[in-house]
Amino acid sequence: MTADTWAIARFTVLMALTATALALPPAVAAGWLLARRSFPGKTLVETVVSLPLVLPPVATGLLLLWLFGRRSPVGKALDAAGIEIIFTWKAVVIAMMVVSFPLIARTVRAGIEQVDRRFEDIAATLGAGPFRVFRTVTLPLAARGIIAGAILGFSRALGEFGATIMVAGAIPGRTQTLAVGIYTFVETGREQAAWGLLAVSALLAFAAIYASNRIVDRAERA
Repeated sequence: MTADTWAIARFTVLMALTATALALPPAVAAGWLLARRSFPGKTLVETVVSLPLVLPPVATGLLLLWLFGRRSPVGKALDAAGIEIIFTWKAVVIAMMVVSFPLIARTVRAGIEQVDRRFEDIAATLGAGPFRVFRTVTLPLAARGIIAGAILGFSRALGEFGATIMVAGAIPGRTQTLAVGIYTFVETGREQAAWGLLAVSALLAFAAIYASNRIVDRAERA
C-alpha cells in the first residue's frame, strides 16, 4: 500500500472520529427525548431524525450544499464571518455527522428504552432532579447502547460517499476520504490503488461492526 493510501485512511478515520464525537451529544439527547417523553409532534421528530437513513445520500449532500452555500442565509452569515465550509474538511465532517446521526440516535434510544424506569423513579423520589437522574442513572445503565450507537455511527461515517462528494468534493489531500478515493481511483484507472483503499476500508468497517456486535451481545446477556 502506498503512502497516499495510508494518508487517506488517516484522514478518513480522523474525520469520522470528529463527526461521531460532535454527533453523539445531540444524538443522545434525541434518543432520550424519544425514549422517555411523549409530546405533540413526536412522530414528526422521529421522522426527521430518521430521514437521512432513507434519503439518497446525494440528495442529503445537495441539501447541505444549498444550506452552506453562499446564497442561503446560513451561508451568507458564515461568509460574512470568514468561515468557509464547502469543499473543505469541515464539509466532510458535517456530511458524516448528518448521515451517522440517525443510527446513533436510534441505537441510543433502544439502549435507554431497555433501562428499567423504576431506577429512575427511585432516584427522583430521593430528590434527584431530571438532569441528575439522567446523568447518574440513565446514562450509566444505557452506556453499552450508547457506545454501540457511537461505533455504528463511526462505521457509517467511514463509508460515507454521496453526501461527502457533493458538499466536499474529491480534493486530494484536503477532502478525499476512503469512499471518495476508491471512486476517484477507479475513475482515473488506478485500480490497484483503489483495491488498497478497499482493503483498508473493509478492515476498519469489520473491526467497528465486530466491536459493536460484541457490546450488544454482552448487553443482552447481562
